[in-house]
Amino acid sequence: MGSVGDAEKKPTVVFVLGGPGSGKGTQCANIVEHFGYTHLSAGDLLRAEIKSGSENGTMIQNMIKEGKIVPSEVTIKLLQKAIQDSGNDKFLIDGFPRNEENRAAFEAVTKIEPAFVLFFDCPEEEMERRILTRNQGREDDNIETIRKRFKVFLESSLPVVEYYDSKGKVRKVDAAKPVEEVFETVKTFFTPKEEKVKHHSCAIFRHSVIYGDETKISDLYLDWRGCRARIQPIFGK
Repeated sequence: MGSVGDAEKKPTVVFVLGGPGSGKGTQCANIVEHFGYTHLSAGDLLRAEIKSGSENGTMIQNMIKEGKIVPSEVTIKLLQKAIQDSGNDKFLIDGFPRNEENRAAFEAVTKIEPAFVLFFDCPEEEMERRILTRNQGREDDNIETIRKRFKVFLESSLPVVEYYDSKGKVRKVDAAKPVEEVFETVKTFFTPKEEKVKHHSCAIFRHSVIYGDETKISDLYLDWRGCRARIQPIFGK
């Protein structure tokens, strides 16, 4: 512990971006359960700071009421502390960076670039409907503030998505679909390549069994014996 190797090892970070009500929180919970990431919601960290009653918390509360973005250094400090305290080495950072200044400051202060950016693309009407029906009792869940948040996202956060897209780091998801369908897409971005190959081979193998293509069955059985456990029910063995 404390070796040069440890000091140089950086955590894996995935930025999770999308408008308010795009379903980021729900999908982050699914990713945590299936892939072992720690979910850090910038919004939750800020709300916890407000609840603490600190001077910082009062300033954050006033800015949220006005629909403004909290200064980068405040959010980055909260994120750094959460990362250090977690004991994990892979993180979903949800709702941050919210603008280009946030992004540049995070990379400059932490020396961390995201592995990729998970972007939940959802129509404004659908996001508004979701927020108004979820009734979480949040202070920023009234129609006027919601629309301010939409405006801030479009003007400030989309340029961040565009920046990372230019670097080939954006993974876009159609977030208007049902939760289960959205997660099926999300899973493809977190599944290791070797697992994707395995699942693809098994899918072809099962197709071959169903349609009686014995040549394919034989070839794939030799290439990927790991499929056998999944195919056994079809053979009845």
